[in-house]
Amino acid sequence: MTFVLKSAASALAISCGIAVMSAAPAHAYTLMDMLRGDRQRSQSTIFMDQAPGRPVPRGAVGGSLGGLDPEAPLPKVSGPRYYTYKTETLQLVDTGKFADPVVTGAVADVSASGDAGAEPAVQRRFLAQAKVRANADVAKALEAYYGDSRNPLVWVEGNQINDRAKAAMTALADAASVGLDPADYAVQTPAIDPANPDPAFRDRALTQFELELSAKVLAFVQDTERGRIDPNKISGYHDFQRKVVNLTPVLKLARMSPNVGAYIGNRSPDSPQFQALKTELAKLRAADGGNEEQIVVSLDKLLRPGDSSPEIANIVKAIGKHGSETLRTDHAATLAAYAGGIDYSPDIVALVEDFQKERGLKADGVIGQATVRAMTGGDTNASKIDKLVVAMEQARWLPEDLGSRYVMINQPAYMAYYHNDGKEQLSMRVVVGGKNNQTYFFDDEIETVEFNPFWGVPQSIIINEMLPKLRSDPNYLDQLGYEVEVNGHAVASSSVDWYGSTDNVSVRQPPSSDNALGELKILFPNSHAIYMHDTPSRSFFKRDMRALSHGCVRLANPRAMAAAVLGTTVDDVAKQIASGQNHAVRVPQRIPVYVSYFTAWPNKDGVVEYFDDVYGRDAYVDKAFDATTKARGAQI
Repeated sequence: MTFVLKSAASALAISCGIAVMSAAPAHAYTLMDMLRGDRQRSQSTIFMDQAPGRPVPRGAVGGSLGGLDPEAPLPKVSGPRYYTYKTETLQLVDTGKFADPVVTGAVADVSASGDAGAEPAVQRRFLAQAKVRANADVAKALEAYYGDSRNPLVWVEGNQINDRAKAAMTALADAASVGLDPADYAVQTPAIDPANPDPAFRDRALTQFELELSAKVLAFVQDTERGRIDPNKISGYHDFQRKVVNLTPVLKLARMSPNVGAYIGNRSPDSPQFQALKTELAKLRAADGGNEEQIVVSLDKLLRPGDSSPEIANIVKAIGKHGSETLRTDHAATLAAYAGGIDYSPDIVALVEDFQKERGLKADGVIGQATVRAMTGGDTNASKIDKLVVAMEQARWLPEDLGSRYVMINQPAYMAYYHNDGKEQLSMRVVVGGKNNQTYFFDDEIETVEFNPFWGVPQSIIINEMLPKLRSDPNYLDQLGYEVEVNGHAVASSSVDWYGSTDNVSVRQPPSSDNALGELKILFPNSHAIYMHDTPSRSFFKRDMRALSHGCVRLANPRAMAAAVLGTTVDDVAKQIASGQNHAVRVPQRIPVYVSYFTAWPNKDGVVEYFDDVYGRDAYVDKAFDATTKARGAQI
């Protein structure tokens, strides 16, 4: 068998590893990793036993003896999976804590007489009979408030609900404006028959309403601040520390607030990104219910400058509708002069190129499916609304304030952005994980830039991609110039038993011009072995679809990003690289990095852009929404 040599190493050694089933991901340590104290460990659970009768290479090390058939399928390391969403458990609120025996005993006779002046105390007695289900945090807050007999009812006064309750219900009914489902917070007003003279019937209904509305208000406040679903229950690719929302003071503050509707309604994030999503959502919902005319451009092949097509008319129409105001102004003469021809003429090519540039596409005037999707809006209003609702939920998983200085990676956009002093100062194309090696959705802090890095080959790539070649030719890694260690001792690739376990085997690629990580990597140590890095595979950045790596994030302009996070110049970064030495430099100040996944997100001008759902994750969020609403409705 003939093997490619060192020039093909970068094609094989693409990027980062993937997790081993549900365990922490496998990761081969480099010297710099150990010096940094990275929190990554090899935890592969794959074992490969020696086949009976198979000759072992002279001096072979590692592996284990056993009886696997040499013709058996090769082992594989699997990545995380998507889950069937399991909603949080709703429990009965312990209303037994709400009764004050001294008070209820003192008012027993008053209740029978129907003395209206004693109704608050009587209602507290009936409050103990109310039955409401809520999650553990909401139940705890309800029990704390109503368990203190000094706290008056919030939503009921005398024998009726008060104006405060009506304002709260109005705010909850408007939940859709902030991307939530009003059905999750709906409360029925008490059905009180004025002709029914029984005060006990009335008070039971009022106190049931009191507790239900408080539970819904608390749930709404919690959902607006942290999101209504737990992202970690969606898939193994989601990794967040779920926010803890302090619900203890909410009912007291709602009772004292002069404008309870505003108090409840203004709990969503007030970041400019969230507000842009909210404004866009309101605009689309006001656009005739989302039934606006959809412009269709039908191309069965690439349309190049100089070609002709009957779709030119729709192309011009679509750009005229979906291009920015600046674009329409710059090309007003072309748009006005177009008379329905089929020639892809230079003036229309210039219009398309500027549109492509505006949308972050390759501005070459060649119209393919990515350009068609962008110029036709890509989505109906209904699908855009769905993306906005998902994005608003996901925005709640991140800190409300992203910080004045941070890096945002948006995987569906295939872009990375560096913000400083609250402004976007740098943006660049990126390559992210393919569908079988997806990049995770999480946030962390950038700590280190490593120059001329070694590439520690993850166990997933050793097993899934290198092992078949190594079993055919144990010299394979030696030929490519890789360094192999077994239990920390350097050995030749040819001396390793590649039919045994690779748990104690580490492989790394030394710094070189074709090193899989290129000239540098930017590290934010995490359990997924994901980081930003350079790459020798520059051609990938010319593609519109850039989900092509093993999970890490490749940067189109890594020197500029390194200079930005280090607070230095590109020239200084170049000098660090020119030394040829593998060394790491800590950033002066840790910088938040958001490895995010938004199919709708505002650009630096506040204009919301829409992107393809490359991993199909929005559908799983939608399923979690449906499951949550169903569970909440069933357990009232």
